[in-house]
Amino acid sequence: MPVSVTSIGLRGMEGYRLQVEVKSLSGLNSFSIVGLPDASVKESKERIIACLHTMGYPLIERKVIINLSPSEQKKSGPFFDVPMAIGILLSLKELKVNLSSEIAFIGALSLNGTIRPIEGMLPIVLAAKNLGIKKLYLPFDNELPDIKLEGIELKYVTSLSELIKHLSGKITLPQYSSQRKIPSKCSSHLDFKQIIGHEFAKSALEIAAAGEHHLFLTGPPGCGKSMLAESFSSILPPLSNEAQLESMSIYQLSCTPFQDTMQPPFRNPHHSSSGVSIIGGGQNPKPGEVSLSHRGVLFLDEMAEFTKKTLDMLRQPLESGKVTISRAHSTVTYPASFILVGAMNPCPCGYLGSNLYYCTCTPKQIQSYQNRISGPIRDRFDLFLTLKPVNINNSTLQNQQSSEDYRQRVIKAREIQYHRYGKEISNSRITFDTLMKKSPIADSQSTLLKNISSKHHWSSRTQVKVIRIARTIADLEQQPNINDHHLWKAIKINRQNEKKNRLKVLTRKLTQ
Repeated sequence: MPVSVTSIGLRGMEGYRLQVEVKSLSGLNSFSIVGLPDASVKESKERIIACLHTMGYPLIERKVIINLSPSEQKKSGPFFDVPMAIGILLSLKELKVNLSSEIAFIGALSLNGTIRPIEGMLPIVLAAKNLGIKKLYLPFDNELPDIKLEGIELKYVTSLSELIKHLSGKITLPQYSSQRKIPSKCSSHLDFKQIIGHEFAKSALEIAAAGEHHLFLTGPPGCGKSMLAESFSSILPPLSNEAQLESMSIYQLSCTPFQDTMQPPFRNPHHSSSGVSIIGGGQNPKPGEVSLSHRGVLFLDEMAEFTKKTLDMLRQPLESGKVTISRAHSTVTYPASFILVGAMNPCPCGYLGSNLYYCTCTPKQIQSYQNRISGPIRDRFDLFLTLKPVNINNSTLQNQQSSEDYRQRVIKAREIQYHRYGKEISNSRITFDTLMKKSPIADSQSTLLKNISSKHHWSSRTQVKVIRIARTIADLEQQPNINDHHLWKAIKINRQNEKKNRLKVLTRKLTQ
């Protein structure tokens, strides 16, 4: 009768329960693995045969058939060496133990029986927890932090012989402790108090951080767009332990070093980056910048210099908070819930509307430059800021609030939102029906918004964004209801004002 051992497979960040079914028959020496294994899984055959022979279990005159179920799902990676070896020993009656379906195994074997760590163990651990696995046997890796998750027991093993003795009840496994600890503090190289002036911009960044609103910055070169954006992650709430593990899992799958900090990730890809590097992909699809910035910030500096095709690829992750990559042999989904911060100059030379320099661009050049960002992408932004250079002589660093001051207010606003909606979701991501049910606006405010929308030809999406921003402003002020002040402030920093100012400057230039 075939035996079955449980393991975990991965489709991107999504895990699935995998059953390693083993049948051992008398006959000519043969070893076959079925269930759509790729080359890396097929190579497990030679490693397992050599490992079992070294340990004194030669597969002589035995026909071994291994089925990886579900059979329709393609398998890749050396994750299944250990469960296949355990299944063979159970089939040969060399190991006599009853294994529950809530016990899973992962790990790669060496020829001498050592169980080696593999890439992607962290996402497998998180997937096992979500799948209801109660106990997971895995190789110890000192590069990973101490993982403590409720509902799952992690058992670290170093060799197959050690695992066999433990399953047979002969020994207890030693306790391994990683020297790499999960950090408990945020760290940032750039603080808000180091930025001179821009108080209104800092207030807008605080609103964006509190409600996870996407932000667009425009202004001449040297006005502080990049500095404000680079300091933005310093006012975001710190990542929880589970969020840190999720971020580390994505970085591990992409083979990218992860910073040891509770601060949300900040990604700043160059404008020459390809669509694959931004969204993710490849023959075996790996996470892109949108996934590496999950739970953090994606900053696109000189946004107009990105190709239009690359920018339009952002539309799906901005709406759904995840990205699905389809290839001929597989389809994977990665999380991509981030705050998008875009920055660009108002024109090719950069000095349109500047009080210090004269713009040398023609109206056609300005229009062409602005049109590099399509309407659908521009419409995804919630807040638009037009920045001006700050006169250092008239400004001072004294009495400047630090990032920690802003972060504490943002944390309180987030807690209010989480309590209101009953889960960890912000004002920008909650459904509009739930938003209006939990925090309705007054009839007079609704009439005011309708009148302004009619005058400026606002779309329904724009009106919804104004309400979401107003709700975030009220949360920052710890007010239970949206009042007129919150609504007017939301309208002030809405994108229609930015468009109107830009068009005024452009019209003035056309009439010169």
